[in-house]
Amino acid sequence: MSKDQIKDLIERHLSEAGLVDTALKGVQLFRVTEAMPCVPAVYEPTVVAILSGSKEAVLDGEHHVYGSDQYLLCPMTLPVEAGTPQASEADPLLGAVIALDPRMMRELTMEIETAGGGNRQSRGGAPSALALASWDAGFTQALMRLLELLDNPIDLEVLGTGRLRELCYTVLMGEAGAAARRAFGVGNEIARTIDFLSNHLKEQVTIDDMADHVGMSRAVFHRRFKEATAMSPIQFVKSMRLNNAAMKIAEGKTVSEAAWDVGYQSSSQFSREFKRVYGQSPRQWSQATQIPERLN
Repeated sequence: MSKDQIKDLIERHLSEAGLVDTALKGVQLFRVTEAMPCVPAVYEPTVVAILSGSKEAVLDGEHHVYGSDQYLLCPMTLPVEAGTPQASEADPLLGAVIALDPRMMRELTMEIETAGGGNRQSRGGAPSALALASWDAGFTQALMRLLELLDNPIDLEVLGTGRLRELCYTVLMGEAGAAARRAFGVGNEIARTIDFLSNHLKEQVTIDDMADHVGMSRAVFHRRFKEATAMSPIQFVKSMRLNNAAMKIAEGKTVSEAAWDVGYQSSSQFSREFKRVYGQSPRQWSQATQIPERLN
């Protein structure tokens, strides 16, 4: 099975530009035909596979540019900037986004460690924030088998979960497998902290609260968090809040509503921090970015 076959399959199901959900839960297809600069986004745990064109994700100033030779693994929720600066009608960006179910990934990680007698476990390190991995035969075959289900509703209903599990297994066993296993394995304290933060953005969570949540000292937690995300815990929380707010404003919420939704009690403080990070006020951002849909 080849990437050309996967590309043909995606093109059959997505003839126009856009980002669409498929009948496979957690699987989206996308086609982008115009350049989009990198803008604030929040990545959930996902795999992004590109069949043509290239895409860019920026985390704390580090640029990750990838195309059809690599797929992107995001093993935890992260505040990033993402865009498609080279997409065009002549050279569209085409690909698939597969959401990673944490429960499935944890179960598979445990099974892999058990089957390998613990030899595959990645000990002593925090999970990598973003990882690029070369396509291998296993990943290519698993992605093709997964997307082929879109052509047969009965196969999809019966085999969908198993095929998705197969794809997740190939990710765990592939070039980005160490990062994935650290994020979803036994020592996944940082990933669990990020899940906790994502669900408590409106609350004033301190570093001590985060460290206590995973049973670490403040100093160890701070060091491991920065190793995993390239940001301090406080920087991470601020980026998550501002990125979520920027997305809400782009979707049409007022500046005050967006600020309140992500935990800011003061609109003036929100505006100052927003302008410091993005170089323009929230109102200027709103005027420049309100569009019907944007591929993150």
